[in-house]
Order: sequence, then C-alpha cells, then structure tokens
Amino acid sequence: MTKRYITAQNVSVGKQIAPIKMVYLFSADEYEEFIEEWIDTKKDKYIRTEKNAGAGDMGRDIIAYIEDPKSNPEKYKWDCYQCKHYSNPLVPSNIWVEFGKILFYTFKKEYPVPEKYYFVPPKGVGTALSALLSNTSKLKVELQKNWDKHCKYKITKTKDIKLSGEFLNYFNKFDFSIFDKIPPKKVIEQHAKHENHLLRFGGGLPERKVIEEIPKVDTDKELRYIKQLTLAYNSDSQDDIKTVNDIEIYNKYKQHFHRARKSFYHAEELRIFTRDNLPAQVFDDFQEEVFQSVANTAEDDFENAFTKVKTVENQAVKTPIESNPLREVCNTIDKKGICHQLVNKEIISWINDNE
Repeated sequence: MTKRYITAQNVSVGKQIAPIKMVYLFSADEYEEFIEEWIDTKKDKYIRTEKNAGAGDMGRDIIAYIEDPKSNPEKYKWDCYQCKHYSNPLVPSNIWVEFGKILFYTFKKEYPVPEKYYFVPPKGVGTALSALLSNTSKLKVELQKNWDKHCKYKITKTKDIKLSGEFLNYFNKFDFSIFDKIPPKKVIEQHAKHENHLLRFGGGLPERKVIEEIPKVDTDKELRYIKQLTLAYNSDSQDDIKTVNDIEIYNKYKQHFHRARKSFYHAEELRIFTRDNLPAQVFDDFQEEVFQSVANTAEDDFENAFTKVKTVENQAVKTPIESNPLREVCNTIDKKGICHQLVNKEIISWINDNE
C-alpha cells in the first residue's frame, strides 16, 4: 500500500468529489438553479434571466434576455438555454421535439427566434447529436425525417403539428446554426466567477490581496469614522484637534490614526474579497459577530472617547470566529477595521457627533 500523510481534513471531509461528478448528483431543479447562476455571471451580455417551470414553457427552459422584451415585444434579442437533466449524454431522439417547439412557436410568433439556443445538459451531448449540431444542413434533413415520429404529436397536446404548407416554407428558411452545445466542464469553469461556486463545490478561498499603500485622506468624502476619530482625539487632548492636519501634529494620535485607517482599508478589502468569492451575507455575518462582541463595551462609559476607541478595538480582536467561512482568511487588523466600519454605518459611536 502506498504510504500517505493523513490530515485532519482527510478524516473530517473524506475524499474530495470532483465538481463534474457533483454536477451529476444535482437534482433537475438544483441543476437548473446551477445553470441560472452560471448565466448570472454573464451580466455584460444579459439584462436578466427567467426560468420557466414545467409544461407550458414552449420549449424554453431558461430565457436570457439580451434586450428588454417590453421595448420591442416582437423582435427583442434573447438566448435560450435547454438543461435536459438526463442520466446519459443527449442523443437526437431526446431532443427532436425541442427543435420542433422552437420552430413551431416562433412560426406562430409566440416569441422571436433566439439569437442562440444552447443545450447545456449535465452529461453533455453524445457523438451523434454533436455531429448534427456541427452540420446544420444534415440537422435540418434529419429533423424533417423524424418530424412525424418525434414532433407531430408532441409539440402540443391540443393538435397535431404537420410539417406542411407555410410552416414547411418557414422550416426550410430557418437558420439552424442558432443551435449549439456547451459542455458541462466549461460551464463549471465559468461558474467559478459566481458567489455560490465555493458553496457548491468547495476548494477553499483564494489568497487575499496585499494592501501595499493606504490612500491619503480624502476630506471631501467626509467619512464618519474619520470625523469620529478626530472628535475622540480632541476629547483626550488638552489642545484643540479639529482636522486631520491637527492629528498629524501629535505623535500619540498620529500613530493610532494611521493604524485605524489601515485597519479600515483591510476590512474593506475583506468585504470586496467576500463579494467576489462568497455570498455577501457571509461578510455581513462576520461584521455582526464583531459587533456582538463589542456592543456592550461600546455602551460603557469612559474617561474620554479615545480610551473608548482603543478599548473597543481591543475587545474586537478577541472576537472568536468559529464557523464563518472567513475564519481562515481574517486577521486581527480586520476585526479592528470592522469597528471603524460600524462607526461609518452609525451602528456604534465613539462620541456624540456634535461634541
């Protein structure tokens, strides 16, 4: 037997399952949600998506709107995504009727012809269907051959749909190049941009960005945490401290001010880091944990507000982060920075704003 080093993670988590294998285990509804999330990463192309449920979807699993249908109900641009949660790769007999629905309902002007119609099944597309999607002339011929068996009686329950007359003319002129496929591996790769990717597949958070330089104070923004710190230093000083320039004169306040601003920017970087990798709620929960840790201390009385700032900061760094996903990437400085974010949001104060 090959010797291996056994870690605590091996014991608690067991063998990691590859994302493509996990996709196979999704239910049909969960798979459609996953595809919706993936399409959601294409915000530069689509203004919104719409998932249709069950019968009556007229051949459209997920609609991705390129243009608002309200602005031009008959000719708006959109793409169609067909999930087809089957246990095997798709074969032509699985989806002849889906081609038929798009042709029939666009002929009836129920909706405009999509710009693209993508098959995105979890097990991918089989060799025969893949070949047809690459040869649109042959796809048209084969669909016509299979029309009566797979489409005529299955597009709608209310009547038979014969491929004849004006509808046949429409069929012959239809651009079959709109039909295409996207393999599940590509979907998973692109889904990595979505905030739910780590929740679905795990894999750990990436490294955080290093903050090399804290920007200079922008007095035009009038950030509340800056104003509150200024008031706090003034409450401790024998001299008047009214501006950021005044703070720089006194080394005692200057050093703390620089640390406070550095911590604020680290907490802001953590917020953006969370936004890019996890649901935003994760950072809100992290901020709430720090708030619950400092809330009582922030309500206590102190000889001056500067003492209060430092006491609350010290309490913040003691906050245990036990189950939040940011536990592995947060640092002491982030917890201090959360205090100043809470001040900025007027959740806590160092001193009355008017003092």
